[in-house]
Amino acid sequence: MKAVVMTGANEPWQVQEVPMPTAEPGQVLVKVHASGMCYTDVWATQGAGGDIYPQTPGHEVVGEIVEVGTGVHGREVGDRVGTTWVQQDCGRCDYCLKRLPLTGQTAMNCAAPRLTGFTAQGGHAEYIAIAAEGTVLLPDELDYVDAAPMMCAGYTTWSGMRDANLRPGERIAVLGIGGLGHVAIQLAKASGFETIAITHSPDKHDLAKQLGADHVVANGQELADLGGADLLLVATNAFDTAEDAMTGLRPSGRVVLSGLDFTRPFSISSDGVPFHMMRQQVIGSTHGGQHYLSEVVDLAGKGKVKPITETFSLDQATEAYDRLSTGKMRFRGVFTPHSA
Repeated sequence: MKAVVMTGANEPWQVQEVPMPTAEPGQVLVKVHASGMCYTDVWATQGAGGDIYPQTPGHEVVGEIVEVGTGVHGREVGDRVGTTWVQQDCGRCDYCLKRLPLTGQTAMNCAAPRLTGFTAQGGHAEYIAIAAEGTVLLPDELDYVDAAPMMCAGYTTWSGMRDANLRPGERIAVLGIGGLGHVAIQLAKASGFETIAITHSPDKHDLAKQLGADHVVANGQELADLGGADLLLVATNAFDTAEDAMTGLRPSGRVVLSGLDFTRPFSISSDGVPFHMMRQQVIGSTHGGQHYLSEVVDLAGKGKVKPITETFSLDQATEAYDRLSTGKMRFRGVFTPHSA
């Protein structure tokens, strides 16, 4: 089968013919209809995940089950499914013996997790073998291309909102109107919250309003002038802008970090009113559990959120990676291996 392959740290993606996977016990074989591109694919290509090469990237994977391995219950040939970054835990280490939900925490704490695109083949390929327990059923009305970004961009931002324990009448500010942020605005508005977009890009102001933002501001001071926000959802890896945006965080407000930057820390300014005197919180949030994933997939199936996508064939992998790594892909790129 055809697949995109990372051959080494900072090496360009290659399209290769690789062996066809099979559904081992506990797994399903999926014909990939769409596989979304996350900036984490760039981090992996640059070596942030260690020496995992050669490996196929991609952890926003959706498609149709074409084979079911022995011992699988609840999944059948023909099912439309998706999977995410964390498919499975080892079930044996100290962390796993606590029997916590399958989340992003699992990836960081389990001794031997099965991670799509890292420890196991990713989705930028024609087929993928997936641990059945790491799949979620897709609504019939949800298009594959729209479903793929929900497996990470939607899952990540929705988990952040849920982890913030929002209360009725609170305000959400979304920082960064990119692959995560443009989805987060729609989710916030669909949930009935007054929503503020924070972006330095004037050309994104109209788009933010179209996505559902009630207000658009450029920085933390403008957010404060508007009355502030109870939740600052950081959907960017530009932590300097996040630190500035905290100027507009209300007393007892929460900052949720959903963006990643492996090269620098997030810091809290000591200027103005001390952070602890405001009783504010900083919450690290990643994939929060399959119950959250099911919720966001349901919202997408009902048309409450729709990602803005660019589609590529696998043969366009070089072009896709260039757009992704240079920031030219402003929202979500999606490979469509079986679009024909």
